[in-house]
Amino acid sequence: MILRMGMAAAFVAATVGAAAAQQSEVLFSHKHWQVEVVGWDDGSVGCVAQVSAPGESFSVWTFPDGAVQLQFYSTAWQFGEGDTANLQVQIDRRAPWNLNNAELYQNSVLFFLPDDNAGVDFIVEVARGNRLYLRSADGSDVQNYSLSGSRASIDALIECGNVIGRTNPGNPFN
Repeated sequence: MILRMGMAAAFVAATVGAAAAQQSEVLFSHKHWQVEVVGWDDGSVGCVAQVSAPGESFSVWTFPDGAVQLQFYSTAWQFGEGDTANLQVQIDRRAPWNLNNAELYQNSVLFFLPDDNAGVDFIVEVARGNRLYLRSADGSDVQNYSLSGSRASIDALIECGNVIGRTNPGNPFN
C-alpha cells in the first residue's frame, strides 16, 4: 500500500498545476471496490473509492481541503441542474441517515458530509457495513449497494486523501 501511495504522490505532483486532460490511476482494488486518484484539467485532484455494478455506482470522494462527498450514480436517472432532494441512507439495519438538500445533477445525487463527528461516524458505518440502501425521504427504496470490501477500500481512500492533503504546489517546503 505504501508503494501505491508513493505512486499517488507522484501522480499528484505530475498533475497539480499542469493543465491536462482528466487522468486517473487505480491505487487499490478489492472485491467490487476500486480506489483511484483523479486529476482534472484545472490542476485539481481528488481521491475516490467506488463500488460499481453495470450502470450504477456509489462513490466516496475526498479532496485536498478535507471535504468528503458522496456520489450516487445511475444511468437510469435524468436530473437537470440546480435541483435538490431530501434522501435517506441506511447501512444494514442501523438507523437511517438523512441527507437533506442533496444535489441532483444529471445522473448523480451528490452530498457533502459534514466536517464533524457525524461525517466520521457515517464513513465508519460504510467501512463496517455489508449493504447501503439509498431511499427517498419517505423511506421508499431507490437503490442499494454492496459494501463488501469497503473496510480496506476506505482505508486506502483515507491514505490517498492524506497524500493529496499534503500537496501544496505554491509552497515547495510543505
